[in-house]
Amino acid sequence: MPTSDRADARFSYEGLDRIIHERARLSVLTSLVSHPRGLAFPDLKRLCGLTDGNLSRHLAVLQEADLVSLEKGYDQNRPQTLCRLTPSGRTRFLDYLGVLEQVVRDAAQAAGRPQKAADRPQNAAGRPQASAGRSQAADDRPAGHDRSGLAEPV
Repeated sequence: MPTSDRADARFSYEGLDRIIHERARLSVLTSLVSHPRGLAFPDLKRLCGLTDGNLSRHLAVLQEADLVSLEKGYDQNRPQTLCRLTPSGRTRFLDYLGVLEQVVRDAAQAAGRPQKAADRPQNAAGRPQASAGRSQAADDRPAGHDRSGLAEPV
């Protein structure tokens, strides 16, 4: 591709890793990033809704790419496989999420949707600046609360 074409390739998203982007592997990595000490194979299987064979195959792909490590051992005299993100896997996954967030921002902007508070520049107090058409009072509410009184999911 000529250089001039690459400069215009605004939506190419080179950071979207094909190994991570597959749905089952994305769910495995998301489960493992939220459990830094690792997960036992049956727990990971349950969280991701995968069969033994599917999880084994996806873990093999992730292990070969140095995204996860598998540790065989015993728990109460029963064989156990503990699955963990590697340090480089954690970095690559977080980089991937950053690119994915850019995809969502670009798509929302192209569709004409307003930015969410978390995406807007912050004021001196560390709170998102008011957006057009929304009162400053609405932006000054504590995070996780809206007018309905329902907290946002954490």
